[in-house]
Amino acid sequence: MTLERVRQQIAAAEQQEAERQQGKAQRPPPPDWVLELGIGVGAPPAEVHSGDCYAIGRRRRPITREQALEALTEGVRACTHCRPDTELGVL
Repeated sequence: MTLERVRQQIAAAEQQEAERQQGKAQRPPPPDWVLELGIGVGAPPAEVHSGDCYAIGRRRRPITREQALEALTEGVRACTHCRPDTELGVL
């Protein structure tokens, strides 16, 4: 009885791991650039981030390189953690 229960638990754990790996493989890649949005309707954007930045807030929108450059030149703040302005060459 105990051996069969252990085998079932091992099979369940292997199935979970296989599902996790499949989900990881199917996940889309992160965007190159992200615009963090301000709070409220019509609020100006808050910050520009690189796509892999850990400090991105919940209100975000993926943007292109050109949109990131435009936002930075229009005065949107660059993230102080990932420094997208340096990576994009904006002084």
